[in-house]
Amino acid sequence: MPFEPTPQLEQPELWAGIECTVNRVGDAHFDQLERTGHASRAEDLDLLAGLGVSAVRYPVLWERIAPEGLERADWSWPDARLRRLRELSLRPIVGLVHHGSGPRTTSLVDPLFPEKLAQYARSVAARHPWVEDYTPVNEPLTTARFSGLYGHWYPHGRDALTFARALLTQVRAVVLSMRAVREVNARARLVQTEDLGKTFSTRTLNYQAEFENERRWLTYDLLGGRVARDHTMWDYLRWVGVDERELEWFVENPCPPDIVGVNHYLTSERFIDERTSRYPAHTHGGNGRHTYADVEAVRVCAEGPAGPRALLKEVWERYHLPVAVTEVHLGCTREEQLRWLGEVWQAARDSREEGRDVRAVTAWSVFGAFDWHNLLTRDEGRYEPGVYDLRSPRPRPTALASMLRDLAARGEHDHPVLDSPGWWRRLDRLCYPPVARRSHAAAASMRGVNKGARTLLITGATGTLGRSFARACEQRGLSYRLLSRREMDIADSEQVAYSLDSLGPWAVVNTAGYVRVDEAEREPDLCRRENATGAATLAEACARRGVALLTFSSDLVFDGAKRSPYLEGEATAPLNVYGQSKAEAERLVIEAHAGALVVRTSAFFGPCDEHNFVTHALRSLAAGRAFPAADNVTISPTYVPDLVQACLDLLIDGERGMWHLANAGSVTWAELARLAAACAGLDASLVEPRPNDSFKLAARRPAYGVLASERGTLLPSLDSALSRYAAECETWSPKVGRSAAGGR
Repeated sequence: MPFEPTPQLEQPELWAGIECTVNRVGDAHFDQLERTGHASRAEDLDLLAGLGVSAVRYPVLWERIAPEGLERADWSWPDARLRRLRELSLRPIVGLVHHGSGPRTTSLVDPLFPEKLAQYARSVAARHPWVEDYTPVNEPLTTARFSGLYGHWYPHGRDALTFARALLTQVRAVVLSMRAVREVNARARLVQTEDLGKTFSTRTLNYQAEFENERRWLTYDLLGGRVARDHTMWDYLRWVGVDERELEWFVENPCPPDIVGVNHYLTSERFIDERTSRYPAHTHGGNGRHTYADVEAVRVCAEGPAGPRALLKEVWERYHLPVAVTEVHLGCTREEQLRWLGEVWQAARDSREEGRDVRAVTAWSVFGAFDWHNLLTRDEGRYEPGVYDLRSPRPRPTALASMLRDLAARGEHDHPVLDSPGWWRRLDRLCYPPVARRSHAAAASMRGVNKGARTLLITGATGTLGRSFARACEQRGLSYRLLSRREMDIADSEQVAYSLDSLGPWAVVNTAGYVRVDEAEREPDLCRRENATGAATLAEACARRGVALLTFSSDLVFDGAKRSPYLEGEATAPLNVYGQSKAEAERLVIEAHAGALVVRTSAFFGPCDEHNFVTHALRSLAAGRAFPAADNVTISPTYVPDLVQACLDLLIDGERGMWHLANAGSVTWAELARLAAACAGLDASLVEPRPNDSFKLAARRPAYGVLASERGTLLPSLDSALSRYAAECETWSPKVGRSAAGGR
């Protein structure tokens, strides 16, 4: 039944969604609900309610509830979860199959799949007759492409007929499932989702783009009974082997969506180009007539992507049915996630103002997702955070959570990172020679950071960490100012006040300080001035102005008496002057600025620093020289690019207090040198293990300084970090002609 007319609202509803794919690859099932842990966290529903959303796309998946048939179905999980959603006044939009192929006894090309799913749908409706919104099958066309045309998912077809069979099977299942549900609840509504990609092309390939741009509507057109003999896809479907009686069935049994659900991603828009030499080999493919590259349109089209507003207009003009954006997600850095949600939200609001019935925007993947970078074909464990970050002991709200609460309450949200456009609107998005789809160049879509954007102030312009933050800000489109000690001495209160007042930053990242651990024993006053007095002065000035602050501390605040990793709340007991200065800085900063974020870290190495332990080790080994390293001091090394990215996310999230950030893993210095050598393909036998005392260092070091966190493990493994360092960094290589001498 269609939705009853409702008064025009000032803004769309805000919905939430949980990534719940249960796809099959060979004999393996990939279950997102298990991987994210939502399957066992009932308290997640209260977190959803706290976002202020009105509805939730919620899974009651056939494969999970009745894998061995309805007679052996276990209803305990959906019964409890749907009951709790009702108590929380959250309207569920129940999904029955989400990129899946059903239990093992069926598949997307099983002629009985539709009837079997309809039986399951009837059982769901009978147990929960109050539920009114259903998505029996999520994205039938997309699933058919991945399962029947590209071979990614079961049944791994790679031909047009298998694609067509999988599509028609799923859409027929939607029709029969809604018929079965409506026999229980006549008011039940169909919210049909699909990823409506769009294809652009060179002139030569216009015919292929036109075909793909018609094919993308098939889910809705079949449901609406539109695929008759005069439909542009009729001849294609007949040509690949579909019997005309199968197509006529949809004409005779229309089941148009009550809401057209659009799932739109930046990669949904494609560009195809027969000039394959412009693009890497993995993008090459063809249609039997032409060979061509298939790439993301945003990476090559000068005008940028068409975007959500244009897509909503297309959907409305084609169907004149209520529309909702049923997935908004971006696997990216935090500010880009905020920018993407903001752009889609604004597109929905603009569409409503222009007279289109856009009902809702859905924050998708609230609890994040695993391995979508490889289209769920391999278990690599790569996690993308969503509204909540699951890398903490409990789901940790990110900046998206604050944004959703504001949008739900008043339709607007302000964060300094929203002053600048997303990467898809900047010039640096282009990876290939740009192609103009229209006669004019859309220069406005290729702008960089806005001149009026609020600034992030970074201290420590001459240091590795400061330069790395500046580089990350460039990459992420964050407006910043990098200041040297000459421009702002952080221990000089007048200079600090002047800089903060004249630059007006929304946050300060303090990477300045005294870093020479052994020389600090001879210069204790200077070390304390730079590390403790300076950090405290900066904290006091930021607190008075309501400016966020991120500053850094060290594993050297601990004495190493433990033999288990140090957590954030443990007492400090430094052994040397440098550690004492950092411990004092921690105390003074937190006392002065309740909102400050203090990050303890350890043993930096990175591609932009020629003077770290790993680089020195590899230089010596590459030159065939022995490299001595301590084998009785255990540390948790930190890859600077990983540290910087995580810190920026935490700062944008508004995190405060103490955090430990280091790459997961613990090693001695000698083990670190050997691991780095293995990653770089060098002779690890040249590493000479020695006791730390043999180096005659002026400052005592703790024998054990491993950091772990009770707040969240945000950085990848040490093995991953070393592999990336070896692949990305050439500062240690003799090919670049730099000296391999030196040490730290």
